[in-house]
Amino acid sequence: MEKPKLQRLESLDLLRGFDLFFLVGIEAIIHALHGAIKTPWYDKLMWNFDHVEWQGFSPWDLIMPLFMFMAGVAMPFALSKYLGSNKSSLYKRIIKRVVLLWIFGMMSQGNLLGLDPDRIFLFTNTLQAIAVGYLFSAILFLNTSIKTQIGVAVSLLLVYWGAMEFITFNGFGGGNYSPDHNLAEGVDRMVFGRFRDASQVIDGVVVFPDWYRYTWILSSLNFVVTVLSGVFAGHILKNNSFSQKKKTLLLFGIGAALVLTGWIWDLQMPVVKKIWTSSMVLVSSGYCFVLMGIFYYWIDYKGHGKNIKWLKVYGMNSIVAYMLAMVVQFGSVSNSLLHGFEQYLGAYFPALIAASNAAIIFFILWRLYKSNFFLRV
Repeated sequence: MEKPKLQRLESLDLLRGFDLFFLVGIEAIIHALHGAIKTPWYDKLMWNFDHVEWQGFSPWDLIMPLFMFMAGVAMPFALSKYLGSNKSSLYKRIIKRVVLLWIFGMMSQGNLLGLDPDRIFLFTNTLQAIAVGYLFSAILFLNTSIKTQIGVAVSLLLVYWGAMEFITFNGFGGGNYSPDHNLAEGVDRMVFGRFRDASQVIDGVVVFPDWYRYTWILSSLNFVVTVLSGVFAGHILKNNSFSQKKKTLLLFGIGAALVLTGWIWDLQMPVVKKIWTSSMVLVSSGYCFVLMGIFYYWIDYKGHGKNIKWLKVYGMNSIVAYMLAMVVQFGSVSNSLLHGFEQYLGAYFPALIAASNAAIIFFILWRLYKSNFFLRV
């Protein structure tokens, strides 16, 4: 742990906090209320807080890409000072970060804390997707020009598309984008076997459940692109030769172009977040550019944002916030203190427990923030 460095990009901290606030502070409350508010208008509202089942894109589908995008935005600010210098010590730090993110990911969703070797899964989590994207993006940032980085990003999008379109094995692939027969699904089943998330070994046979359709190995090509898209935004924001107005216009313009291109590509390659298709990368990265533009314009350009600075409590300790929400069960504390309200609140009681859990997490993060302690992975 260490104190944060001065002259940070304020809008980035607040946007990261905005992302984590919805994931850590709001989601559970919204879903708990759904059990009590059974009306058509609330059912429609819930679309904003649920992942699309397969093809398409909802606001909630942006949570993970935005987290990854912001890891890329920070890179030019954090790593530029190492350009042209001996990088051996820096590479050690990068590898350390990747390893820690991987372990945290296994703690969050890989059942590592279950201490049961039969229930350990290798690649299951947002933090591990960030680790992959961060590793290759950092290497590219430190050793290549921005033109090369853009070329690599475009190439990875096309390699993923080409593989999905033209490679076929065991009934998977060949341009099939269905949940059961796409190439990414087949690759994960073949490589991970029983180490794939949610899989079970029944009578000596690995069984893959129908409800789990997230893929990781082939999708890693596009995890890199998602983080690189953040790096490109970081290049723009760090460029002192650009005026603040130009930076804002570039973020909005690039974002709009990516979104439009991604939805056009959807006509041929569906926008599917669960397998991280190339079209989805363009759509999600475009939305991320636009959000970054909004926050940069309002906070760093216009100097507003005073009333939302509390989001930094989440944004400057994002990994801690994520791990607290994913690993620690605060419900036992909340239920112990508040169980007497259940008789009065009825179906609304779970929402009270969810709000209490979120308040506990916020209090922990607020105390860390006030103490100037920030986890640097």
